[in-house]
Amino acid sequence: MGDFWEVLVRYLPDFASGFFVTCQLVAVSFLIAMGVGTLVAALRVQPLRGLKLVGGIYVEIFRNVPLLVLVIIFAAGLRRAGFDIPPFAAGTAALGLYTAAYVAESIRSGVFAVGQGQIEASLSLGFTYPQTLRRIVLPQALRTVIPPLGNLIIAMIKNSAVIGATLSLAQDLLKEARLINNKTNLTNESFFWAAVGYLLLTVTATIIVRRLETKLAIRR
Repeated sequence: MGDFWEVLVRYLPDFASGFFVTCQLVAVSFLIAMGVGTLVAALRVQPLRGLKLVGGIYVEIFRNVPLLVLVIIFAAGLRRAGFDIPPFAAGTAALGLYTAAYVAESIRSGVFAVGQGQIEASLSLGFTYPQTLRRIVLPQALRTVIPPLGNLIIAMIKNSAVIGATLSLAQDLLKEARLINNKTNLTNESFFWAAVGYLLLTVTATIIVRRLETKLAIRR
């Protein structure tokens, strides 16, 4: 056990730096995923077939293309096409847009859980369909889908390792563990503390989601 604690004490600043970068990757990607996912979900439930088709195409593309492929496209493909995108922005955009497809489907299921009578009553009172979605349907739908959104946050935390470690876009937690392993040859010790870091993030996310679920639960 001595090597485990020695690695932690000696390289604690490196682990802390990687942990902070991972938090940044997840936070920015989550904001992108929620914003785009909510918009796509709104398109998916629109009565207009053209808007439904646009939302459906987005979901099918980003849900069925592997995340690693998307990261390569955003990081290398767009740069070769002449778009000078910073690595961090490329990575978070890829992860955020990838997760947005799943967010959209989760919110869409929440929209269908809202009573049709509420929508009809809103329309009869003079609200437009977009206003009905924004003011009545989506607020309730988001509260309904907190548990699946929590699962997506946990998946995003783990998927963030693809951005930093695989393609070296950022010095995230897993990338720092790999660098420490290269310096010390203590593989078990290096990746053990990386696993502890990811566990701290996922457990914290789980606790927050459960509290939100309890606080914002819809009483029927």
